[in-house]
Amino acid sequence: MKKYILFILIPLLLFCGLPVGAVEKEEHSFQDESIYYIMIDRFNNSDFSIDFSVDVNDPNRYHGGDFQGIIDRLDYIKGMGFTTIGLSSVFDNEDNGYHGKWTKDFYQVEEHFGTLETFKKLVQRAHELGLKIVIDFNVNHVGPNHSWLSEADKKEWFRQEKVNGLPTLAHENLEVKSYLLEMAKWWVEETNIDGFRLEYVEQIPVQFWLEFAQEVRKVKEDFFLLGDIQTEEPDLLERYQEVGIDGFLDYLSNSDLREGFSRPDQSLQPIVEQSQQNQDIYENPYLLTRFMDNQHVHRFTRDAVVQNEHPGPRWKMALTYLYTTPGIPFVFYGSEIALDGGEEPDNQRQMDFRTDKELVDYITSIAKIRNEHPVLTRGSMEVIFEQDGMIVFKREYEGETSVIAINNTTKSQSVTLAEELEDEKELRGLLNGDLVRSEDGQYRIILDREMAEIYVLAEKSGLNLPFIGATASVVILFIVFLILVKRKARKQ
Repeated sequence: MKKYILFILIPLLLFCGLPVGAVEKEEHSFQDESIYYIMIDRFNNSDFSIDFSVDVNDPNRYHGGDFQGIIDRLDYIKGMGFTTIGLSSVFDNEDNGYHGKWTKDFYQVEEHFGTLETFKKLVQRAHELGLKIVIDFNVNHVGPNHSWLSEADKKEWFRQEKVNGLPTLAHENLEVKSYLLEMAKWWVEETNIDGFRLEYVEQIPVQFWLEFAQEVRKVKEDFFLLGDIQTEEPDLLERYQEVGIDGFLDYLSNSDLREGFSRPDQSLQPIVEQSQQNQDIYENPYLLTRFMDNQHVHRFTRDAVVQNEHPGPRWKMALTYLYTTPGIPFVFYGSEIALDGGEEPDNQRQMDFRTDKELVDYITSIAKIRNEHPVLTRGSMEVIFEQDGMIVFKREYEGETSVIAINNTTKSQSVTLAEELEDEKELRGLLNGDLVRSEDGQYRIILDREMAEIYVLAEKSGLNLPFIGATASVVILFIVFLILVKRKARKQ
């Protein structure tokens, strides 16, 4: 019996071992990442023993989210295909500083979130799942009632001007600089985190960031620094690209992205033009972090709602663009359930895990495709067609060609490609299974309204002889198996 079963399994094993033609993954780089950003206090409440001064009905108070709550949801985040978790500030903050802007102690974690040991466990568990952890690192200012303000020997630690009414540190002061650099290295050594999201970069001298980047990388060579500069001035951005910061949040493109995808039937040309300008502005545009919304702006869902648009299709079109163009996708927690919200703090509402999972499934699908195809993270980009919301672009990388088609219109669309692609091949859809074969040197892509497809260019697939042979062998061997069993039964 064992021999018979082995004979049946052999063709199946041979079939499973056939190559699928995917491009072999290279060494992982941060441009291959995708970031899921969490406002810790608003994500998931798991440790109720630290729920003091909590009021879920007040948007300006703590709501109870904690480190353990994130640990409990790591599989959820990993399952959607994200590779990096971004966290709001973990520093100990003054009363009601759930957002992390009112730092009280740079060497302590916020007690509403848990202990340092729990945070270390979060980092370790994330690493075990292959997830990186990047935390917000605001060293521009401290809380309004910080103890340093009343210490005579720290009078020179502050500038006269304030930022948003908060005491601003004087980074030119050697004591301040030394303190902040040592503190930054301590966090890397102590917790093994993978990066900092640096806020208010433009408020701090270039020289400070030069030394900062050098010092933290003495502790961890591949430590990632993500700069948050809320400006639309290219000159300012260029000035801070030489300081050792790896990538920047792409505020230049954000308004065009929101405008372009918040409703259908409008030109996406402004998005294309800004993307082309980014190639000139940024030293490495592949490390640009692209986002639809974050903790500083109202939710993208609100853009759709105020125009009486269903947010689901709006998010699908926008996310497809983010995941298939050069740059690092940055997704604010709750986007996967189309969480609504206006300006701060309304954009930081409580996460709800009991809602519809349609968007979760969609993000999971496009993330899987992005993670498996280096052409989508490293390839060149060429826009082939764009008109009133229908866009088709091509990406190429080391022999692999991908074509992405996004129909952000209210009608079915047809686009014919010719000289842009090699003849006598086919476009295989990875998202919805569409198949477009070359006919007379042309590829005709047809998409329904508010749909997208991610294609790879491949050899034409005729009859799949290995598959047919393996299937036939299984059927034949199974019949032989039944005959032998029947004969044995008769003898007995």
